Amino acid sequence: MTLAELKTALEGVNNGAFKDKVAYRAFPVNGAPALPFICFMETESENFLADSIVYHKLTDVNIEFYSNFKDVTNEEAIESMLNSNKLVWDKEETYIEDEDLVEVIYGITI
Repeated sequence: MTLAELKTALEGVNNGAFKDKVAYRAFPVNGAPALPFICFMETESENFLADSIVYHKLTDVNIEFYSNFKDVTNEEAIESMLNSNKLVWDKEETYIEDEDLVEVIYGITI
């Protein structure tokens, strides 16, 4: 899966509820849509090397889901999309007090 394909898959989560609500890294200043929304970005590579070359490229990506409350329905929809695309994921959650937001981060490798 490419980053472009991941963005398309994220926009289709929950029957297209995230159309125009997905951005790479961040939305422009004062340009974020209403909550909930999703940001994603590459974090590092874990390439497989063979014969002194990159034989297979692997990229770690964080998918950050932001909402103003614990949104189990959309979390399950994101997880369903990841599972249906055979993407192995880890999940962590934090509360951002300054902004009164819940952030759920999914770590995947593409």
